Amino acid sequence: MEKRWRLSGLVAIVSLFALFTIIRPPVFAQATVAGGEKKLETKIERMLSKMTDEEKVGQLMMITTTDQPDGQPSEMTRAAIQNYKVGSVILYGKRSPKATAEYINQLQKWAEDTRLGIPLLVSADLEYGAAQRMPDHATTFPRLMGIAATNQPPLAGLSARITAKEARAVGFNWNFAPVADVNTNPANPVIGVRSFGENTELVSEMTTAQVKAYQKEGVIASAKHFPGHGDTSVDSHLGLPTVAYDLNTLEKVHLPPFTAAIKAGTDSIMTAHIIVKALDPDLPATLSPKVLDGYLRGKLGYNGLIVTDAMWMDAISKNWGMGEATVMAIQAGADVVMVANRVKDQQETYNALIDAAKTGKLSKQHLNQSVKRVLKAKYKYHLDHRRYVNPDKAEKVIGQEKFKQAANEIGKRSVTLVKNKNAVLPLAKNQGTTFVAGVHHVNTLASSIEQVSGNQVTTWQASSANPTDPEIAAAVKLAENADQIVVASYSQSVLPEGQVKLIKALNQLNKPVAVVAIGLPYDIKYVPEVKAFMSTYAIDRWQTANPTMLRAAAEVLYGAQPGGKLPVSIEGLYSFGHGLSY
Repeated sequence: MEKRWRLSGLVAIVSLFALFTIIRPPVFAQATVAGGEKKLETKIERMLSKMTDEEKVGQLMMITTTDQPDGQPSEMTRAAIQNYKVGSVILYGKRSPKATAEYINQLQKWAEDTRLGIPLLVSADLEYGAAQRMPDHATTFPRLMGIAATNQPPLAGLSARITAKEARAVGFNWNFAPVADVNTNPANPVIGVRSFGENTELVSEMTTAQVKAYQKEGVIASAKHFPGHGDTSVDSHLGLPTVAYDLNTLEKVHLPPFTAAIKAGTDSIMTAHIIVKALDPDLPATLSPKVLDGYLRGKLGYNGLIVTDAMWMDAISKNWGMGEATVMAIQAGADVVMVANRVKDQQETYNALIDAAKTGKLSKQHLNQSVKRVLKAKYKYHLDHRRYVNPDKAEKVIGQEKFKQAANEIGKRSVTLVKNKNAVLPLAKNQGTTFVAGVHHVNTLASSIEQVSGNQVTTWQASSANPTDPEIAAAVKLAENADQIVVASYSQSVLPEGQVKLIKALNQLNKPVAVVAIGLPYDIKYVPEVKAFMSTYAIDRWQTANPTMLRAAAEVLYGAQPGGKLPVSIEGLYSFGHGLSY
């Protein structure tokens, strides 16, 4: 990586950190029990000595919560926490900051009311900001590939600090991020823009920065998905992927970000539901003693929490029973298993673990070691006396203007101008009509374009990611009267044929046409003839809105300096690190 790429962003970084200097120093900068490691171990042993097998087993379970009609946690969730003594929960769904804080406080109250009152680890997937659970309130950042496009690890750290501050304010204490997968397969259907890219060194540096930042702010980081999900062509939500590269490739390309995370002190690592033949040709990493106990703990020397990815994903659930898979995962070296919100699955998981503990299938020593790791995380992050948050204060922390300013600046520095033949960009402001077309989030992009450009804006959005010929004809007819055209392309792996046809048809109208990839940057492979193409890394496979990045895209379209460089190569067209400026 060239030094000039990084040095070019120095002034911007200094200004961004100036925004952040007025934020109070982190409370959790030293997340330890007063008196040091020895006192922490004594505290853990004291609690462990009080626990029954049933209470120990509960600490190994993470459940997804369910809600009542009023949005509060359900009776089923209360029963799981109090009957199974579960040690952790993961939240999905979307709520306001105050509602999120009240929700999590209720979960913690139910846990406190159990015999031993052990606090909960409360987790979420906040890969690109706390807005993943609090949209329209919390701060949104680029997907991680966009963060990597800045080539500035300090900005990765800054985004993680802000995310952690917002998450901790409402009660989250565990974030399943950063994604440490090296995305070497452009057709990867599940990782893509969630990864920091294809370059092992860059992914490692970004991973290190985010692990340190999350944990400095009192939120446990979780590097995922070990030992690397970046070269798969099957989505593990839908099937069981297998990667066949040799051990040298694994150790040189895919493992370094995880070893970097361990060196940075990550307190948890999430497993991948994939078979890595170089380590175990028979079992997915989540269930493999060779991968978890043998390699991760043995060879890499990792002794923090190991948490499974969701056990209800098809890679596991269609090949093993829930109870069977849970016991296999714990035996393999995992400490926490992520269980679905179905009562049947929770009962099956709990009963299988209890049976394994009672019969010796899961040894007492093994069970105790996993429970001690869970307790260590809770006490290290002071959850026994900081389990509750103030919902009113949470509202004041979330979405602060300085946070959003930082996100917007990072966004503009991530937007990558890949092609600009004949200086099509920047587009003209205050001149006629801009036609905005695409398959996702067209209105959000169009609204930003209208605000930034001062132009009249017309829009068209297809009914699916693969527009039909009649839809394309309708779009072309609408575009004929426009002065400039912006097309928002989106793909999960390969750009659908209908989008290729749409872009080609609009490109033949002899008007300024700019293609804005709101997902993967690889879309230009399918329409190399376009004169202007930029990548925003805004949307992942779940098409969740990202107004921050679409606003940044609009600003760059109309003259803001694009700062991004490709964190991946585009075969036959552009190399890693390519990126233009005005």
